[in-house]
Amino acid sequence: MSLTLSSIHVYPVKSLGGFGVDQARTTARGLEHDRRWMLVDAAGRFISQREEAAMACLHCAPSESGFSVTDIRTNDVIHLPWSITSGAEKSVRIWTDTVNTICAAEELSTWFAQRLYVGTQLVYMPDESTREVDPEYAEGIVSFADGFPYLIISQASLDDLNERLPQAVPMDRFRPSLVVAGSGAFHEDEWRDINIGEVAFSLVKPCARCVIPNTDQRTGERSAEPLRTLANFRKDLSEKRIGKVDFGMNALTLSNGWLHVGDPISL
Repeated sequence: MSLTLSSIHVYPVKSLGGFGVDQARTTARGLEHDRRWMLVDAAGRFISQREEAAMACLHCAPSESGFSVTDIRTNDVIHLPWSITSGAEKSVRIWTDTVNTICAAEELSTWFAQRLYVGTQLVYMPDESTREVDPEYAEGIVSFADGFPYLIISQASLDDLNERLPQAVPMDRFRPSLVVAGSGAFHEDEWRDINIGEVAFSLVKPCARCVIPNTDQRTGERSAEPLRTLANFRKDLSEKRIGKVDFGMNALTLSNGWLHVGDPISL
């Protein structure tokens, strides 16, 4: 079995569409530039596709000075920097965590509010802010990703799922950081410490899936699949996680460096 890294994905704004890159630098809290921005409601709580499926229609892409966000329904575009260092400070909530952030300029928040039809504010996580991963599974920090810095999925797992579905779904439904080629379906479930090129990873926890994989990442429309089919054969029956429907593995880095598409993977 010859394993390689087949694709790398970065999501600058939590729950918006991301983009693939040929190479990326890893950090303790995730791929460089990954999910350092987030949208929050008036109470300072994070907003995701779970509540606002239309976020799937807002797609990020890299640009010369940062990145752009395009509303693919209208082709309206806004440009953002990778980071900001000044602005009003705001304490926000993501799940049970409280994080100190910097607010983006008002016109940027307004652009998103006009497209999602909800009051929202765009915030940035500066380097000085840290957010811990779930200590029950590991020690480390994470950006605004749901719980862990990296999500690793094998292409074979998606291929297996698609053979069971009435209509195939693309990998973007599952929002992976790293996609692996050359393994068997769901082999990643059993991996613990692996090396991808020069970077060491620890796979610490299966990823329990929410409604987002049922959301078309170009239209925002929702259906019952693929979660309905996944639940038939990927439901966790262990006492600790009973009822969770798993797809992919959450991971942290044990060392940092550069990843490249095509990098060999060793177990």
